[in-house]
Amino acid sequence: MMIRLFTWSLFFLVSTSGAMLAQETAWVRGTITDSLDQAIELANVSILGRQEGTMTGADGTFQIRVPSGRSFTLVVSCVGFRTEQFNVRLQAGETEERRIILKHDIRSLQEVSVSARQERASTFRRINIEELNYMPTTTGKVEAIIKSQAGVSSSNELSSQYSVRGGNFDENLVYVNDIEIYRPFLVRSGEQEGLSFINSDLVSSVKFSAGGYDARYGDKMSSALDITYKKPVQFAGSGSLSLLGASAHVEGSSRTQRFTYLAGYRYKTTSYLLNTLQTKGDYKPQFSDFQALLSYRFTRKLEISFLGNYSSNKYRFIPSETDVEFGTKDLPLNLKIYYEGQEVDRFDTYLGSLSLQYRPLQSVSLKFTGSAFRTSEQETFDILGQYWINELDNTIQSETYGDSILNVGVGTMLSHARNYLDAIVVTTSHLGSYQTDHNRLQWGFTFKYQDFYDRIREWELLDSSGYVLPDLENRIEMLEFRQSEQRIAYGHFSGFIQNTLEINSPKADFFITTGLRGTRWDYNRTLMVSPRITLSVQPFWERDMMFHLSAGYYFQPPFYKEMRRPDGSINEDIRPQRSIHLLVGGDYIFSMWDRPFKLSAEAYHKWLDDLIPYKIENVRLSYAGENISSGFARGIDFKLNGEFVHGAESWMTLSLLQTREDVEGDFAYTFDGKDYVRTEAGEFPRPTDQLFTFGLYFQDYFPNNPDYKVHLNAFYGTGLPLSSPHAEQYFTKLRMKPYRRVDIGFSKVIKRETDQYGDRNPLRVFKSIWISGEIFNLLGIRNVASYLWIRTISDQQGIPGRFAVPNYLTGRRFNVKLSVQF
Repeated sequence: MMIRLFTWSLFFLVSTSGAMLAQETAWVRGTITDSLDQAIELANVSILGRQEGTMTGADGTFQIRVPSGRSFTLVVSCVGFRTEQFNVRLQAGETEERRIILKHDIRSLQEVSVSARQERASTFRRINIEELNYMPTTTGKVEAIIKSQAGVSSSNELSSQYSVRGGNFDENLVYVNDIEIYRPFLVRSGEQEGLSFINSDLVSSVKFSAGGYDARYGDKMSSALDITYKKPVQFAGSGSLSLLGASAHVEGSSRTQRFTYLAGYRYKTTSYLLNTLQTKGDYKPQFSDFQALLSYRFTRKLEISFLGNYSSNKYRFIPSETDVEFGTKDLPLNLKIYYEGQEVDRFDTYLGSLSLQYRPLQSVSLKFTGSAFRTSEQETFDILGQYWINELDNTIQSETYGDSILNVGVGTMLSHARNYLDAIVVTTSHLGSYQTDHNRLQWGFTFKYQDFYDRIREWELLDSSGYVLPDLENRIEMLEFRQSEQRIAYGHFSGFIQNTLEINSPKADFFITTGLRGTRWDYNRTLMVSPRITLSVQPFWERDMMFHLSAGYYFQPPFYKEMRRPDGSINEDIRPQRSIHLLVGGDYIFSMWDRPFKLSAEAYHKWLDDLIPYKIENVRLSYAGENISSGFARGIDFKLNGEFVHGAESWMTLSLLQTREDVEGDFAYTFDGKDYVRTEAGEFPRPTDQLFTFGLYFQDYFPNNPDYKVHLNAFYGTGLPLSSPHAEQYFTKLRMKPYRRVDIGFSKVIKRETDQYGDRNPLRVFKSIWISGEIFNLLGIRNVASYLWIRTISDQQGIPGRFAVPNYLTGRRFNVKLSVQF
């Protein structure tokens, strides 16, 4: 897998003619990137009509001496990209900074650089970050684009969590600048979830793999997201303000380019959205974070950088009432709950990382990193709810149509929690690489120390019509009760080596990536060895196609959540979960309507063993804490992206998935013709078994006026399996309703980067300005996040004593946002 290297520039001074030397000169310097903000190496920079020129270094930087006092044309070209020309006029001794973006030439894609070819041959896909500023979303911008990828699904617009090919969010790897990222552990609902770590204003590149990734990435079983932050070359910044919060960032470098800085602040509040939920009350969420990336280049071979982050997520909620209708057409019901009490949560996270990169040779890179992550979390609530369940009159011509005609149940529920968690993860790592024209060798070592201190005390009491559940004659017992105090600490050592080899033949180019990953988990002294391989071939056909086959062994040592049983105790004999990935796929790059398009497809099968089964309640995963399950996941993903409208990239995805598991001890009742008989449950759908998903992101603009744009984001996913959190087993035949959502955004460019204003116009200080209007949940669809399980003693009219009341997600909302870049 290609690792983006932070390097320093090599400047080549080109001898000039006698006429050039006889006059005073000026300088042009800067950075050349592609449309994904990736540095372009070996791009040619020259003066039109002259032989003088230079080439960019590995980080895309260049510097060229130019004539002063007159106009000339600067020509920038590179194989696989469209040539660009710029008119320049400088005074003697003047230096101009330029940031140049080259667009891919669809007719020259077979001639792109070695690194780009090897990246295309891998299971990773680079995502166009140009769309980050425009996609309508209620969560993080990067996560919103990840959710729109093939094989990825999410059924909660309040959460940045996502599921990949049948796995849960805890099975996904997230890296920022080669640092593994963690998130708070106690979050149980999308309402509590604040800002994700990734600040889109700071992002330079996004790479994502939905499976079959290389030995460099581990140890998780589902996906890998690799984020690289910017390396500034000049001062710039941005800001945005909306009804959901605000953000700002600045970046820049010193005159000598030795010191660079990148910093961003974000504030988010979802009160505006949460007020559309069925549970009314006083929502007071406040989420903020600050990140900074500082780097200093001592020499052309040595550089040091620091990445720091502080995040504060506060959530306070004072519920007042819930009024929701549910049931069926034949049996319509209504639930009313009146509340007392409140919930107060706080999740504070800290991250600090120091990296030293040394490049003794142009082809060798050595990186050493030390990082520390700390989280301090508290979840506290005391909420009393008095509820009434009534049957509604469903006779259309009745005078009481829609009114309550029968009380089905009445009762009181009391929920209490005092949950606290403090955790520290300290990591030291080394990454190295050696690059030649047709070969790339990578290696790395990582040691992690993890320390968790967890205090749990939560219970639920249910009093239905004077009867306490469970019904015990001489004492009151809680319906649900958990209390524990645990402190665990352990080490985790891993290492890998992998090699990517390119073989050129007269009929095709072949890419072979082989790797071996080893992990030692000290908690129960487990040694894991993971071989992985990816084979790719690009035949020399008229059509630009590439095919790949990937296989690998993946282990996932339990993190703290997986180790904890439902009662709060720790399983000291727990084992890592295991998965074998096998996938085959390919892509086809073509031109249609004289515009670039790409069609990708990938089929996969994953064998799963030593699984730790879990239940999903909203966004909280409650694990069994035991390796008592095995299963599989298989499916196929398609993605078509390109310029359906000239100059605006859009895409659509389609995924088919089946994932099953067999949990020891789970049972089902089957009818044998006379009676219901208890039998083993066998294989049944896992909680993430979403059979069919379809996603669409479409952009358009007004004819002859591209300053007015529209951005449509739509998703459909079939219903997920549904099980009661109070049930002792994981088997279920029930499913939730399909998740359907359409968000749309309209944007108007107020100032383009190329617009020129007079000295007195205040807009001249901004590079670009645009305003957006967004409509979330355009169709007003009532999607379900989870279910509230209500129990009653009475069983009137044959109605069961347990009701699954849907907990609906957010309704339609309008948002306005102002964004500037300078």
